[in-house]
Amino acid sequence: MKKILLLFVLLPFLAAASFAQESRQDISISAGAIIPPFIAQGSVQQTGTIGLAGLASYRFMLTPRSALEVNYGYAQNAQKYYNTVNSLRAHDRIQEFSGAYVLNFSFRNFNPFVEAGPAGFMFTPLDDASTTSLDFKQVTQIGAIYGAGIAYEISPSFDIRAEYRGQIMKTPDFGYNAVKVGRYYNISNPVVGIAYHF
Repeated sequence: MKKILLLFVLLPFLAAASFAQESRQDISISAGAIIPPFIAQGSVQQTGTIGLAGLASYRFMLTPRSALEVNYGYAQNAQKYYNTVNSLRAHDRIQEFSGAYVLNFSFRNFNPFVEAGPAGFMFTPLDDASTTSLDFKQVTQIGAIYGAGIAYEISPSFDIRAEYRGQIMKTPDFGYNAVKVGRYYNISNPVVGIAYHF
């Protein structure tokens, strides 16, 4: 009788210990680039420089094959605008706040995945010599992210990830109608990073 009672007392602790050993969450840090396309509308043409980018992510596994993810991304580049009158440039900070549904596949130590979800983007012009207009203001855009990548498990706690990410949003105009393109475009965002599972 004492052994059965001891078993009932220890059972919740054993269940908690086994759940703790199952990695259902991870955090990752990645570095990469943003590569904006050339786009035109009417007399306005917009392009951007390739910029360095950083990405921090938290992922929670719903099942062994599916997860929810939240991301914060940071990048800097220069947006360039050309029209029939002049050319303007904005050195800007781009911040991404996004969430995604992630679908995983497992092949031994390789774990390919795809993801997609909504996103918000904040474009802030930097007041330096690379910004040619004082009329530029901070703007936000609602859009989406999608991606496909692969994670290679180097230990039960760590993996290395490489991913192509796409950021879809309206072209930023910094609140200045002279450079307004008003079209959706896709910024390429390849990243490589490391994840810690806990």
